[in-house]
Amino acid sequence: MIARLRALRVDVTPLRTSRDFRLLLVAGTVFYLGAMVTYVAIPYQVYTLTGSNFLVGAIGIAELVPLVVFGLYGGALADHVDRRRLLVWTGLAQAAATAVLAANAFGAFGDPSVPLVFVVAVVLVSTSAMQRPSREALMPRTVRHDELVAANALFSLGMQVGVLLGPAIGGLLIAYVGLGWCFVVDIVGLVLATVMYAAMRPYPHRAETTPPSLSGVAEGMRYAVGRRDLLGTYLVDIAAMVLAFSVVLFPALVSEVFARPELLGLLYSAETVGALVATALSGWTARVHHHGRAIVLAAAAYGGFIALAGLMPSFWLVALALALAGAADMISGVFRSTVWSQTIPEAMRGRLAGIEMLSYSLGPLGGQVRAGVTADLWSVRGAITSGGIACVAGVTLTAVWLRDFWSYDTRTDEHAVAEREARAAAGEV
Repeated sequence: MIARLRALRVDVTPLRTSRDFRLLLVAGTVFYLGAMVTYVAIPYQVYTLTGSNFLVGAIGIAELVPLVVFGLYGGALADHVDRRRLLVWTGLAQAAATAVLAANAFGAFGDPSVPLVFVVAVVLVSTSAMQRPSREALMPRTVRHDELVAANALFSLGMQVGVLLGPAIGGLLIAYVGLGWCFVVDIVGLVLATVMYAAMRPYPHRAETTPPSLSGVAEGMRYAVGRRDLLGTYLVDIAAMVLAFSVVLFPALVSEVFARPELLGLLYSAETVGALVATALSGWTARVHHHGRAIVLAAAAYGGFIALAGLMPSFWLVALALALAGAADMISGVFRSTVWSQTIPEAMRGRLAGIEMLSYSLGPLGGQVRAGVTADLWSVRGAITSGGIACVAGVTLTAVWLRDFWSYDTRTDEHAVAEREARAAAGEV
């Protein structure tokens, strides 16, 4: 029994075997943690300066186009330039932009300016969108091919730590030392993380690269759509997020259904807690080879638990259902990332990372709209439960349509075999 429990523990082998993976993981976690602190500070500042909920929401609208444009461009750029160098320069750009936010908050330019906050928010999302494809494309180069499942689980763990702790730290800083210090903390983290990126060894591209261009981006999109196994990972994620993502309804759920608004923070953190627990017990994932089936079953479970959350009679049962949904979503995410990192050729990895970033960035936005409209037309519980049921149906239909995705086996898939052989030929086992 003890041996079985030990086998469930998260596999930390990549941390022991790869110095560069440690640097990449810690730096990425620090970046995400600081970004979540600023994520809390910017809307709070805009609201306190204007009292307008519309302007708070307009921040997301302003960030949408830069997210799409620079996400795709950053992916194409990552397939041509030195990815480590791109991480460093975009990190420095984010630190400089955040310094402007800090100066604005402390009154260095006079009264804090709302238009300046919007401009800098656009700069931050642009540089972040350019950076992330390089980070994700570089990660597989830092570990052995057989360590990729564990590496993806650890990356997921780092992101969850940022999601859980960042907003809490931001809230405490705002309450006790002032909003400007949120940006100062973020700047310190950005500089430290950038130093870690600079300390990594170079990872030159294995073959001739494609200069960033619209045709290069289009080539990446054609590749993603042309591979049914990859297409399945994108469509399952989009289906889960658009159909079942219901975070926008949490305030109404605690206020109108349970009359316990003081418990709102627990709902926001429930999925993250579930994901953290699932990651801590993710050792079993390395023994799974049919990743397509694992993704489908985990995504369907996510929808099922969301549906249950809408039906549960008590707040605590709702929180439990959300925690289980977060665990299922984490498992789906680990296997999606593993398919990407084990099968996408080196020359295409940046562009595909940019496309992937769009799939999990735009999906939740669509989910918020769907949930809000459905709740207004029907009810809060109805919107949550119907979304979960629709997610199960959508994921199931995707698996039925994309048989190649459902039958994917990392041991025999032609793309996984080709990537293993390419890594072996390059001396990267």
